[in-house]
Order: sequence, then C-alpha cells, then structure tokens
Amino acid sequence: MGIMKDEIDDITSTHRKLTRREAFAALSAAAAAVAAACGSSPTTPTTRSSATTTTGGGTTSTTCALSPEETAGPYPDRLGMVNNAAFFRQDVTEGKAGLPLTLTLSVVKVSTACTPITNAAVEIWQCDATGNYSEYSQPGYNGTGQTFLRGLQTTDANGNVTFKTIYPGWYAGRATHIHVQVFVNGSVVKTTQIAFPENISASFYSTGVYAAHGQNTTTNARDNVFSDGTDHEMATVTGDSSAGYAATLVIGV
Repeated sequence: MGIMKDEIDDITSTHRKLTRREAFAALSAAAAAVAAACGSSPTTPTTRSSATTTTGGGTTSTTCALSPEETAGPYPDRLGMVNNAAFFRQDVTEGKAGLPLTLTLSVVKVSTACTPITNAAVEIWQCDATGNYSEYSQPGYNGTGQTFLRGLQTTDANGNVTFKTIYPGWYAGRATHIHVQVFVNGSVVKTTQIAFPENISASFYSTGVYAAHGQNTTTNARDNVFSDGTDHEMATVTGDSSAGYAATLVIGV
C-alpha cells in the first residue's frame, strides 16, 4: 500500500510547536531528486520536503535557510577520510544489505542568497540496517577496521553531491538519521544531520533485511537532536520500487 502525502503531512505536522529554529529560519530551495536503481519494496513514498515550514496545522512557502548545527554523535570518522582520496567515493555501501537509496545534497551559502558552494567536501556517515556503525566497537558488534556507509564527495558547479547508499537503519535512543559534515578549504563549516519521515521508515522497516531489527521506537519529536524541529533537516524522499528511491536535502551554511 502506497504512502500518501496526507499521511506524511499528518506525522510531520501534528502536535508541532513553533520553535526558535522555525521562528528564525529563512526558507530553503529544493534539490532535484535523483532516482536510484534498487530492488523491490512495498511502498511508494511521496515527497516530504525539507523546504517546507510547518507550524501547527498549516504549511507555508519557503526560502533559503541555515541548516541547524548538530552534534557529530558518538561515531564520527576517526580515520581522517577527508585527507584520503580513497574515500572520495559515490558508492559508500561496501556491499551492505538494505534498500538502495540515492542521496543528493545541495550545499549553498545562505549569506549570498543561497548561491551554490563549489568544491566543498561533503562527508556522510550512517548506521547499517541493523543499527551498527563502521570504525567502532559497539555492544554486540565490532566495526573496528571497517569503513562501510562512510565517504565523501566534492560539490559540483551547482553545489551538489550524490551518494549511493542504503536507507539508514536505527539504534536505540535515536530517530532514523544520516550525519553530514561540510568542509571548505579543509575546515569544517557545517555539522548537521538528516531526518527522515517516520511513516516511510516504518514501511521500509517492516520488510527485507530491516524486518528482523523491527521498528524504531524513537520518534523525531522525542529524539535528542530533532525534538526542537526538523523543518530544515527533513529529507525529501521520492520514488517507488520500480524507479528506485531517492532522498534530497539542501544544506545551508
């Protein structure tokens, strides 16, 4: 059964409060979705754009916005991938099972009307379908010496980077997410995270390699990172089981 737009809006807009982030955020530009080739999946999600500001029961039009600064979390890269050309790669899966996802990020400079930032290094990292990270020893799993689901790309003339990854899994205490760090001239200019619509996650988590791990019990609203709002961190997820799935987000720095 497909995921309808009103269901996505219900989840992301019900019981929301106007936050300080929403009050001061300017609007964001939409990034184009890039379809990824993938295997079968039971649902067809429709767009839930990070460029949409939702307050109470309404949705407003949007403009350029500064992405929230967030923690790098407990599992940031510690191998210095940004200084190693081997990790500048589009495909970060390293054979990890999961729903294939094309992730396109657009990096823009907010102070100059969201003009694209070229030649920025964009690093992502995420857990696998069962909630484990590479590089670290975790309870029940030793990812030491592994580098799956991590990597970097350099932004093109339009400020875009594209990664081939999998839909992220989850681990206890956190909502579904992907980490992002942006470097300009070797210096970090933004550390943030990508949120995902809960009903899309729930649908994917009921099938395939995700099913054994079950459903994520931490909502965006109760997450320690996203509880103050996800308006400029929520990925737009598009696609279907035939065309493939894609996620996009504008990163304002």
